[in-house]
Amino acid sequence: MTDPNPASIRVDERGDDLNAAKQTLATAYAGIAWAADTTDTPFSYRYAAAGDASMTLRAVQFDGQLTGEMPAGDDFVVQWITRGSGVLDVGRNEIHLSPGRPQMWPQHAFDFAFEDYDQRLVQVNRAAVDEIAAERGLAVSRTNFDHTAQPDDGAMRQWRQTVQLISATTMDRNASPLLQAEMSRLAAVSLLELYPQATADMPAELLLPQNARIRMVAEYVHAHAHLPITSTDLATLANLSLRALQVAFNRVLGMSPNAYIRSVRLSRIRQELLHADPAMTNVSDIARAWGFGHAGRFSAAYAQQYGEYPRDTLRRS
Repeated sequence: MTDPNPASIRVDERGDDLNAAKQTLATAYAGIAWAADTTDTPFSYRYAAAGDASMTLRAVQFDGQLTGEMPAGDDFVVQWITRGSGVLDVGRNEIHLSPGRPQMWPQHAFDFAFEDYDQRLVQVNRAAVDEIAAERGLAVSRTNFDHTAQPDDGAMRQWRQTVQLISATTMDRNASPLLQAEMSRLAAVSLLELYPQATADMPAELLLPQNARIRMVAEYVHAHAHLPITSTDLATLANLSLRALQVAFNRVLGMSPNAYIRSVRLSRIRQELLHADPAMTNVSDIARAWGFGHAGRFSAAYAQQYGEYPRDTLRRS
């Protein structure tokens, strides 16, 4: 259960010091290797946030260039710019932002680049979304969104109306904790309705009741494939010994836990290659991002799983 009375968050910082601005924003988002520079526009910035640990509304104004890496986190973020330019997932499946159009952040670590921009964000903790998903009968550990989807105009209008309501309540210092909690739930519901879920393809064997524990572990792998998970981590999650987990995986899926992790990561790479621009994509870079450091072994494993080499998949994208 999410905390019914989480501590309130109120931040409003502004100024004209470039390094202070970079530090403020990098700290707020746990950023990696962020860099900032000036443009022809005189530099100034503002960062404001209001809400709680379950849901925050954020606003950024930055007259300059800002680049860096955003790590994978425990929050879902939908943002839109009202001025300037922005690119998400730089060097991979690049998303060029359009003013006024909401865009969900990728749920894996990604590079970004912004310039002379105003930005609004709604940030909702995964636990809050999982709770609402469970109430709707969805598998909690599989709550994931297709951030590349383009919501239709009707969904966009509903999202904007919801954000207006959430904003009015969240910014009201006299709003009760109960009302604030309802706004967090409303934001979670809106996410589930705005973006389709990217559900994992589970082997049919995992749907059998007697395999529920292994299914839970498999769902965890799909949800956390971008992280450095190990067989030992999965054994702890399942409350099994490492040997018992290996036996169970071989019995149900015909492969070891490590092989299953590798298979899921290969499927993520395949999805990236199928949607990538061949002229702008380096297969080795994508493979390394998913933990495959040896190009030859990666290509062989990919070909064994999909019957073609990754470069051939990229050519068909």
